[in-house]
Amino acid sequence: MKIYDYGGQKNISGDRIHQARTAKRLSQYDLASKMQVEGVMIEREAISKIETGDRFVTDYELLNFARVLGVTMSWLTGQE
Repeated sequence: MKIYDYGGQKNISGDRIHQARTAKRLSQYDLASKMQVEGVMIEREAISKIETGDRFVTDYELLNFARVLGVTMSWLTGQE
């Protein structure tokens, strides 16, 4: 059985990604650009969908979000 959402969301990190991005005063476009520099081809629209829980986040994307935003993967997933 495939699970496509968790509590109505497709990811558990979107809220934290939004918090970290706004704390750093980055636009979604700026965050997408920084992710692309890290080798993750992601667009602003995808950042928006991730933050609202409408898009899955892959493991390599989560790793790079943590690196770019200066937080841990544990924090992004609510484990800290």
